[in-house]
Order: sequence, then C-alpha cells, then structure tokens
Amino acid sequence: MIEAAPGLRKGIEKCPTGIKGLDAITYGGLPRGRATLVCGGPGCGKTLLAMEFLLRGAMESGEPGVFMAFEEDAAELRDNVASLGFDLDALAQARKFVVDTVRIDRSQIEEAGAYDLDGLFVRLEAAIDAIGAKRVVLDTLEVLFAALSDAALLRAEVRRLFEWLKGKGVTTIATAERSGDNLSRFGLEEYIADCVILLSNRIEGQLATRRLRIVKYRGSLHGSGEFPFLIDSTGMSLLPLTALGLAHAASTERVSSGVPALDAMLDGHSFFRGSSVLVSGTAGAGKSSLAAHFVDAGRRRGERCLWFAYEESPGQIMRNMRSIGIDLETAQRDGLLRFHAERPTFCGLEMHLLAAHKGVAEFRPQLVVVDPITGFGALGAPNEVKATLIALIDLFKTHGITAFFTSLTAGGAPLEATDAGIASLMDVWLLLRDLEVGAERNRILHVLKARGVANSNQIREFVLTEHGIEIREACTGPSGELQTGSMRALRERRERDIAYADMQAMAARQRLAERRHAAAQAHIAALQAELAVQQAEAEMAGARAGPAPYGRPAASGTTRSST
Repeated sequence: MIEAAPGLRKGIEKCPTGIKGLDAITYGGLPRGRATLVCGGPGCGKTLLAMEFLLRGAMESGEPGVFMAFEEDAAELRDNVASLGFDLDALAQARKFVVDTVRIDRSQIEEAGAYDLDGLFVRLEAAIDAIGAKRVVLDTLEVLFAALSDAALLRAEVRRLFEWLKGKGVTTIATAERSGDNLSRFGLEEYIADCVILLSNRIEGQLATRRLRIVKYRGSLHGSGEFPFLIDSTGMSLLPLTALGLAHAASTERVSSGVPALDAMLDGHSFFRGSSVLVSGTAGAGKSSLAAHFVDAGRRRGERCLWFAYEESPGQIMRNMRSIGIDLETAQRDGLLRFHAERPTFCGLEMHLLAAHKGVAEFRPQLVVVDPITGFGALGAPNEVKATLIALIDLFKTHGITAFFTSLTAGGAPLEATDAGIASLMDVWLLLRDLEVGAERNRILHVLKARGVANSNQIREFVLTEHGIEIREACTGPSGELQTGSMRALRERRERDIAYADMQAMAARQRLAERRHAAAQAHIAALQAELAVQQAEAEMAGARAGPAPYGRPAASGTTRSST
C-alpha cells in the first residue's frame, strides 16, 4: 500500500471509497464534500466505480447515497449490480440508498430562452433529504446538455450545481464520456472537479486491459502513472503495482524442499520460510517434479499449498506425479492442496494477479507453487511482466508464504541469461539442465543463488525414479569432467569390478596364509609329538637300569677275572 511520508501535514479530508486499491493510491479516498469527475470511453467501468462508491459507503461507512441516472433506469441498474453481489432493493428498504432516474428524450429538447437546472436541484434535494445522503452520483451528467450549444451557459449551470452540492455537504461523483483527446465533452474537469479520474479499456495482445489514472487531485498527493484494475464477481479491484514496499518480515524458520539431498546442498536445512524459489530448466528437466516434492513435504507437515497450474490440468499433474511415487490426491482430498488451473492467455496479467490475491485470501496457504511463469511473457511487455511478478512476490512475502516458481528456459541458449531478470527477484535460484555426452542426455542440477544460505557449489546428477527424485553425489572423470548416466554407471561398474577383484585377491591371500598357518601348526604339533616320544623313551631307559651301589662304581661294561 502507498502510505503518506512520515511527518507529512494532513491535507483535505478524505472520503473512503471502499474500492480495493483505490483508497491506497488516493491516500485515503476522494475529497470529502467535493466533486470528482470519472471519465472514460464506453465499457471502461465508470458507472460501476461510481455505484460501488455509493454501495460501499452505505454498507461499510454508514453513509447513505443517491444515484441519479440519466441513461439507465432503476431496474437495469439493480440487475447490473446484482451480478456483482450487491442487493439494491435491500439497501433501499433500509433507507441507505436511493436511485432516481431522469429520462431525457433528445428529440424533444428545444433550445429556447434561458436554461437552468432548478428542476434537477429540486429532485436531488428531495432524494438527499429523504435518507440523509452523504454521497451522490450523477451518471452521466452530460446527457443533460447533449442537445445544447451554449457552452458558457452550460458551464455556468454545472458550476452552480456543484456549488449547491458542496453546500449540501455531500461527496459527489459525476461520470462523463471521453471525447477525442478531451477528458469530457464539455471540459467539465477544468471547472468543477477537484479530482479527475481517467479510466480506459484498451486491447493489448488481443486481451482487454482496463487501467485507471488520476489526472489531478487538488490539495492531495496521489499515485502517479496508470494502474490496472479488474471487474469481477465482487466488484472493482485496483492493483497498484507501483505501491510495493520492502518491509517484509524475515523468518529464520527453514522449510524442507522434500528432497533430502537438495536440503543438504542448502546448508542442510533448505529454504527460509517466506522466501521465493525459482527453478529454471528446459522442458522435461523435472521442474514440476521438484515442485511436487516441495508440496508433499508440506503435506507431511500439515501445511496448505495453493498450486497455480498454467500448462497442465490438476488431474494430469496428479497422474504424472504418481509415476515418481508422490500422492497428491491425498493432499487434495485432505484439503491441504488446492489447484487453480487455467491457460495464461485466458486473461491478462491483472486478472492472474487478482486470482492470486483471492486465492491467498480464501485458502490462506503456507506454500504456493506457480508452474510455470513463462506463459506470462506473452501477456505484456517485459517491464509489465516483471511488475506483475514483483507484485506476486510481494503478496506472498507479506503473508509469509514460501513460493516455488518454475520457469521454462530455451534449449541451446545460455540458461543463466534466460531468467536473469526474473532471478534477481528471487531468494533461491536452482538450475536444471540437460548434459549431452555421446548418445545420452542426462539431467543435472546446481544452485546458482541462495540468499543467506551456505550452499554447495557442486553440479549434481538429477535422476527421476519410481520412488522420487535422487540427487547423486558428484562424480568426475580423470580430467575433472562430470560423469553422468551410462558413463557414471560404467565407471561405477569398473570400480565395483576392481573392488571385487581386490577382494578376491585378498581372500586368496587370506586362504593361503591360513593354509600356511595350518601347515605350520601341524608341523609344530608333529615336532612336539616326536619330542614327547623321545622324552618318554629316555625316561623308560633310565627306569630299567635302576640306581648304582653305594661306594662302588657302576660297571663300565668290561669285566676282568682274577687268577
């Protein structure tokens, strides 16, 4: 939201419109007790803006309103605004709203003599006094003067009318058709309007785009430039893209990517809560699969996720994710996953942005997936697409939502350059790309950027399996090149073969050593047995000889007889 600068002196009193975004760029609303001119071509939303100003005032600010119509009758107006969710009859019965229709047949108007608006004053005064109105709309005022040529008289009467309304203390909106380069047919903005709002409805890229610009606002600052606005089932919504700030809270909580190996590459904890993550890659690189892991991890934590799908239907996404072992149907059935699926070209950038605002307000997710953002490029100029992405990121950060964006990059081009403008807005940038070696294309992943997170600088092989994503450790060849696919498998097989051969040789050496040890043990045992036998024989021989007589030496083995 745009906010007045601190210390700025209070200006004129404002009357809140209640219209989303309009009060932001007008710093509080329209000038209270004064006249505002809303002008533009057919179909740009003048009557709706004026009508919603009255209805919001009656319902939200307790300020009854009078709508004086010069083209449509009460029944037509009632039916028109009923489609936007407003009940004119209920407000009329509560004496908060009055519709007064003044029908003027141009063929019956004859310009003769003096001309004045006294009759209109009488009708307006009666309607205002009947309900104590604080707001008045005149739609379309110039119908009163369509057949008149005296511009000086016309402007004098209009000036008198608005001075009279100002004296009644009511805040007034007058609508007017734009004529050529002039804001209104009779130049009313130069004489009576304190605030002038210009609406346009133009075709850009075969899509209708409505925009609002504040041409002037006496006594007040206001947003500059053009602001896109939308008309949908809830009324008018203004999207002040230039009203974005940088006051987001920075959480220190970490959110898992759902892939443990990727978490390990990001300081072991993955993303900060409320951060914006961009995954770039060529078609089929696995961007949506990474997003599905991110959603599945959130489901396990009990967190809600809003998935904006711009290429595939929800059924197709859920079917495809089953092939890698991720069950998104359960998350959807449990109310933790909601899809918003439509083609990017179905509507303009503003409508997509409004859909995001509504989805966040209604579902209140903790996680968001935008898959992919590439389709936005066909909906506007690069600066408009970037402004829309800034608004999306601002929306998600304001609500503390961790956002996961995917982007399709063109093959054959420097991929880092493709998304450089977008990636500058992101907190984390992951790049998926194909590596062609020989007759193979294999996926690789690396982290190009991760604010506030110590991240790996390695390029890892990225594999989709039936049980999910695998991010494998880096494998390099003799000259330092990354090896993936069959080259990696061949190297791993060779390493396994070498390891097996080494193991076999070691086992053989072990067996030989064991045999030698056994032989040595057997030889030692034989020697010990032989020694034991010899010792036993010696002992037996000594036992047979007996002890020698006392004082007499034993026989020497030779005897001699005496004669």
